Amino acid sequence: MTTYFCKPPLRRHMAALSCSLGLLTLAGCAVGPDYQRPAIEAPERYRHEAGWQTVAAARARVAPDGNETGNPIAAGAEAVPGAAGNAWWQPFDDRLLGALLDESAVANQTVAQAEARYRQAWARLRGARAQGAPTLGASLGATRSASSRAGSSGESERVGNGYETGVQLSWTLDLWGRVRRQVEADDASLQASAADLAAARLSVQALLAQSYFQLRINDQQQVLLDQTLAAYARALQLTRNQYEAGLVARADVIQSQTQLESLRVEVYELAQTRAELENAMAVLLGRAPGGWQLQPSAALAETPPKEAGSDRARVAAAYPDLTLPRIPAELPSALLVRRPDVVAAERQVASANAAIGVARSAWLPELSLNASYGASASQWARLFDAPYRIWSLGPAWAATLFDGGRRAAVSQEAQASYDEQVATYRQTVLTAWQEVDNALAAQQWLAARAEQQARLVALAQENERVVGNRYREGLVTYLELSTAQNLTFSSQRDALSTLGQQLEARVRLVVALGGGWTVTGLAQTP
Repeated sequence: MTTYFCKPPLRRHMAALSCSLGLLTLAGCAVGPDYQRPAIEAPERYRHEAGWQTVAAARARVAPDGNETGNPIAAGAEAVPGAAGNAWWQPFDDRLLGALLDESAVANQTVAQAEARYRQAWARLRGARAQGAPTLGASLGATRSASSRAGSSGESERVGNGYETGVQLSWTLDLWGRVRRQVEADDASLQASAADLAAARLSVQALLAQSYFQLRINDQQQVLLDQTLAAYARALQLTRNQYEAGLVARADVIQSQTQLESLRVEVYELAQTRAELENAMAVLLGRAPGGWQLQPSAALAETPPKEAGSDRARVAAAYPDLTLPRIPAELPSALLVRRPDVVAAERQVASANAAIGVARSAWLPELSLNASYGASASQWARLFDAPYRIWSLGPAWAATLFDGGRRAAVSQEAQASYDEQVATYRQTVLTAWQEVDNALAAQQWLAARAEQQARLVALAQENERVVGNRYREGLVTYLELSTAQNLTFSSQRDALSTLGQQLEARVRLVVALGGGWTVTGLAQTP
């Protein structure tokens, strides 16, 4: 029976390796603070929202940390650059608008930039995860060298060849959680990039929708202008007939013609505005301005409704191709997971928090396991012979003893960056609540203004009809007729302008509420 003993050096290597592995099992926690979402004091309701749901009913859908039930921000989830929202424009009931918004979500260059930044974040996360994996390398080399040696016969030079080959394995153990914290930071940054991408899509779509509604209002103002020009032309002809009959003075004809010609100037202003809106929409669609055009919308109804009613009923009667949908507001705390910019800011806080742990881990030593196997010989034919083979195995500790304060500076910078991101997150939330309440206030007061303008339009039209009849009978001057006509036109134009503002306010409210986007979109890989 033969007994084999390990050589003393090998026993020492194995002991060191066992000790290192034991330390690895003891390292269960990562350096640095565990993440907790910064506290936010959410208001109970918005000041300008009428018919608000009870707080208790709304909170039944919202978790204590502000997350919607079933929609938590999953730590470690791999984000996806999905579409921003669930077709938030459907309540506007405009197929053309929907097609344009779908196109902008993929063709806009700002969205393309955000999508590229997302892919960069995803690559950084994969690189961070790879830091915890072993590194395997291989080498193969050949050298020719010379050496000098002094002897009794003088100095001689010896020239020879050398051949080397081998494989190397190195694994730096993540004892203190540096890699885990880096993965955590990059994972949160990836989620922030996904939310930024959703925010970019939503912002572009909002700008496009607002430009679209402005263009449609512009078209309806053009229809109104054409109708008014026709009415002014009829009034001019009537005045000329009365002048020829000796019923009115030449000044009335000149005044009527001046009124007509001054109104024709606005035709060019509307055309210029339409061209500018089309160019803006083309850029948002990723197209060259000037080569894209949107066909004019359907004609405006002959007369707006005389009865003041709800927004939807009034618009449906007067402007068949435009609707004012009802958009319910969310509980303020729901914005924490409904708005992509708020989620992005919160994810940046999480990333900065993990970066503190990465900075602190630089103070601790690193343990690496190294192994190599190869051969070295002076002849290629003998390179793989057993006597020429070499190997090594063992752990290695490495620590920085002095760096002139660099690590301390990096740690301070990481802490300051975290504080900055917390302040940014809280400011983003405050801005989000402000934007929602502003949009609600705009809806409230614009609705009241629209109802008042509807009554004014009805009165102005009736006044113009009465004054027109009296003018034909020669009971009033043309100045009174002109005043009545101008009042009708200005009131109708103001009503259209208010309608456009209402549509834009609806879009702003949709964007302020997140466009239907939720954190459930942060769940897939690219």
